[in-house]
Amino acid sequence: MPLNLGPCDAEVWYAWTAACATPALQAAYDALLTPDERAACARFATGALRDEYRLTRALCRTTLSRYADVAPADWRFRRNEYGRPEIAAPAAPPPLRFNLSHGRGLVACVVTRTADAGIDVERTAVPAPLDLVAAYFSSEEQRALQALPPAQRDARFFWLWTLKEAYLKALGLGLQRPLDSFSIRDGSTITVASAAGPDANDENWQFFSTLPGGEHRLSLALRREQGKDFTIRLREVVPGAR
Repeated sequence: MPLNLGPCDAEVWYAWTAACATPALQAAYDALLTPDERAACARFATGALRDEYRLTRALCRTTLSRYADVAPADWRFRRNEYGRPEIAAPAAPPPLRFNLSHGRGLVACVVTRTADAGIDVERTAVPAPLDLVAAYFSSEEQRALQALPPAQRDARFFWLWTLKEAYLKALGLGLQRPLDSFSIRDGSTITVASAAGPDANDENWQFFSTLPGGEHRLSLALRREQGKDFTIRLREVVPGAR
């Protein structure tokens, strides 16, 4: 029986690539791919990248099938004009929205009923690319980052970067909205602020960020519907494991 997903539920299913790299699992994931996806997978330069691609697609399909009476292999997807993936088939799909991310060892999928949602994961067990700050962070974010002791800047960078990416992915606009055109602010709650436009000082968003496993940052952006907060649940899984 499909799992129940309420209108204010956001569930994150995540998988570690190292736990899903067995030949048997990878063969099962490959069997779920469409011919186009299989061709895209073959274009990756390394086996590790191909494994991660298969896992990403398998996690997406098996996660959606937890909430609908649809076999994982029967899902089909399209992208909107800015590249965000959406459900294309079955012809009358259940009300489900999803978003995906992967980051060198971790793959994650967030599912909601109808709400806009974005997710981003990054591996943090590496130095932060602080040279990107001037180009992609707002002046407000840059000042906040520079005010921190140097030892705290890497963690702040990944916190900001993943929240900003999750927000853009939830908007579904891709890079049409520059990363430096808005600021992520923290306090009692995380908010997004813009100099102008419909999202200026927007309180309609709920943000969440965590460190699963300690070496990755996982962040969510969720557009509130009717002003209600989401209940967020995280579930670790190995797709296809019995």
